[in-house]
Amino acid sequence: MLTHRDPLPTRPRRVLVAGVSGSGKTTLAGRIGALLGVPHTEIDALFHGPGWQPRADFMDDVDRLTRAPGWVTEWQYPAARPLLAQRADTLVWLDFPVPVAMGRLVRRTVRRRLRREELRNGNLEAPLRTLFTDPDHIIRWGWQTRHLYRSLVPALDRGDPGLRVVRLASPREVEPWLRNLQLSATSGW
Repeated sequence: MLTHRDPLPTRPRRVLVAGVSGSGKTTLAGRIGALLGVPHTEIDALFHGPGWQPRADFMDDVDRLTRAPGWVTEWQYPAARPLLAQRADTLVWLDFPVPVAMGRLVRRTVRRRLRREELRNGNLEAPLRTLFTDPDHIIRWGWQTRHLYRSLVPALDRGDPGLRVVRLASPREVEPWLRNLQLSATSGW
């Protein structure tokens, strides 16, 4: 497993970003896509239809996405994870401390709800009071799955030697890693 200090030996073309809810996966995936000149597809937009309903074409869309020569997306959804990992060449894992990720998740959720920010496919964050009544509320989900990737990513790293895994253990490691990625991208690998 690589760290923020380790250079990537070759140019990534098919990149996954893993991490718990609120860790910054989508933001980082967008930045990686821009640096590498490959499209970022937000996997939540493929999964969620109107009213937060799962889209029937989700796995077909994931298959189509991952057949492209270059892409960046988030490593989410149990049904999609195996196919995504099989077709990726690099996985960047945001393994931030729980208080950091949960703090980000709570702030983001409250901000989106108060501003009534429209998310993918016309969806809005649930009313904040549903935190206490809805077992699938995003903040409760974030807490319930806060350690999920600490078993999934190391197992994937051990089981797939062809996949480069980069572990970023704190937000402070993100910018140095992105600078290294940019330097490598501009130097031509």
